Amino acid sequence: MTDMICPGLPGHWINGWLAALGITVLAPALRLHWTDDPEPVAVLSAQDAAPADVLTDAWPDREFIVGLPVAKNMAGQDAGTLARNVPVEDFRKRARAVRRCAEAWTLTSTITDLYVNKKNEVGHARFDPPVPKGLTLSDRLISTYNSIGDIRNRSQQIRASLAGCGKRGKGNGLGFDLARIGSQADDADRLTDPVIEVLAFFGLAFLPVRGPGIDMRQGHTSADTNVRQRGWRKATTKPETSFHWPAWGVPLDRWAIDALLDAWRPDKPKTWPLYAVHAGWKTVEYKSRSTNDTTRAYGSERIS
Repeated sequence: MTDMICPGLPGHWINGWLAALGITVLAPALRLHWTDDPEPVAVLSAQDAAPADVLTDAWPDREFIVGLPVAKNMAGQDAGTLARNVPVEDFRKRARAVRRCAEAWTLTSTITDLYVNKKNEVGHARFDPPVPKGLTLSDRLISTYNSIGDIRNRSQQIRASLAGCGKRGKGNGLGFDLARIGSQADDADRLTDPVIEVLAFFGLAFLPVRGPGIDMRQGHTSADTNVRQRGWRKATTKPETSFHWPAWGVPLDRWAIDALLDAWRPDKPKTWPLYAVHAGWKTVEYKSRSTNDTTRAYGSERIS
């Protein structure tokens, strides 16, 4: 096996962690684990190949990105329209249209009809936060993908991002990375690494979103509403909910990672060695500076 240590994908950074998982979705031949350093970083493994080359070869083209099941419109099909606010009928049309598609997870990791609000609209995942201008997650992904630029330099760009020295550009990316926010003392531009953002989107394949099967039009109270996305857990002593994620020490492919995320219990640290887990984190949500501040972002806190 050929290993590649990736300082650009530290475990404590939620976008870095999601990007590392997204790599195993785009390039199923690659395996992922994490160093046992005080600040673990991702390690990619490949059989008889350089991991960066495997990822470069698997990098999706623009046609693939634009045509994902979560796209706003699907050409030539009666598959509904997925604007930011999605009527339940449009969701169900799209779900039927993409049922056999391998990338159907791009829909079901974003929205769910197991929660319908009083306006007859489906619920959104925590990793699909609202952003200005009503941009959808697909809009954000396409814009981020387009900003990567010249395909001839793709290999260099990927290697630079994995090494932690990728070029950051103006933009919000997917809309939940705390690192994109500049100084609070001025109006610094929002900056993201588009390679990491695209990879992080594919990491959402591991995080389906569900709901309690509630239709708010039937008179349920707010206490009944809870759109649920894998990995988000309610604190035992506090009202807020946080996303929890682990780092593990043995190379795993996409499906083994999926099984680990089912089995791992962040609140049972004595069981972590059973799954080769040696570190874990939870999200800390960005605190708005004013009532007009609509920023969404997640930092991290180590758990043990």
